[in-house]
This record gives sequence, C-alpha cells and structure tokens, in this order.
Amino acid sequence: MTRKATAAPAPVSSPDSSPIVVRDSKVHGRGVFATRKIPEGSFIIEYMGERITEREANRRKAADPDNPFHTFFFSLENGKMIDGDADGNDARWINHSCEPNCEAREEKGRIFIHALRDIKRGEELNYDYGLILEERHTPAVKRAYACLCGSSQCRGTLLAPKRR
Repeated sequence: MTRKATAAPAPVSSPDSSPIVVRDSKVHGRGVFATRKIPEGSFIIEYMGERITEREANRRKAADPDNPFHTFFFSLENGKMIDGDADGNDARWINHSCEPNCEAREEKGRIFIHALRDIKRGEELNYDYGLILEERHTPAVKRAYACLCGSSQCRGTLLAPKRR
C-alpha cells in the first residue's frame, strides 16, 4: 500500500510562522489543520521521512499488529518510499479525503503538499491518498482500507480505483 503523488512544479517558499497545526481529527486519529487562510496553489509542507526500499517497507508493515493497514509510507516515482514514521514531520498526519483540499506533488524525489483551493482557518487539510494495491480489491480489502472522510463524493475506500 503506497500513496501516489502527481507531478508538480517547484514549491513556493513557506511563510515564517507555520500555517498548520496537528490536533485530534473527527476523520481519523490525528489531523492537520490550517492556523490561518491558505490560498489556492500555496505550498504548505514537505512530506519528510526516511527513504527506504519497497522490501524494507514490506518488512516494516507489520510493525503495529493492532493496526496492520496503517502506515506512513509514501511511494516515489523512482521506486523508493518515504517512511514518515521514521524522521517524519507533521505532514504524516494529513488525512485522506475523496474530495481533497490539497494535493501531493513529487519533484526530484521529494513530496510537497499544496492547496488545491483556498483553505479556511481551522479547516482540516486532506488529500486523496490514492493507495495502490496490485492485489484484487475484494470487499474485505476495501473494508481494511475503508474511507472515513464523510464527503458526498466518498468512494468508500482509500484505494485508488483499479484501471480497466
């Protein structure tokens, strides 16, 4: 299970004071919230963490037997992954939504989170994880990756739709 990013231009500079804060979320566990209005197109934060191989990610997957489907892995175009649980930052707490207000953009092996639209102060940040699983998307697998976003556009799963 990996998150997928879209291609992107270089991020803009971030302001001196953080536009975000981590706190409890109604969507899932912890979440990231805007401390002030964030204009559409703004760079918000880089997704940080240890760069690892897919093999190492598969080894680490079972690190939490109580929640084996929850990871902080973000896949890169070069086949490597970022493990936000190891040397990560607040970006790892951004939750999924089927109707996102942010997007993840990859540039030169780095992941940058940008606002897709104006985000109001106090609003939770989210992006579409678009998790990629090669295996069949059975009802059990979809339940394991159930979406809790509550959007009217919710597809019910964090998984990216399979290409036909």
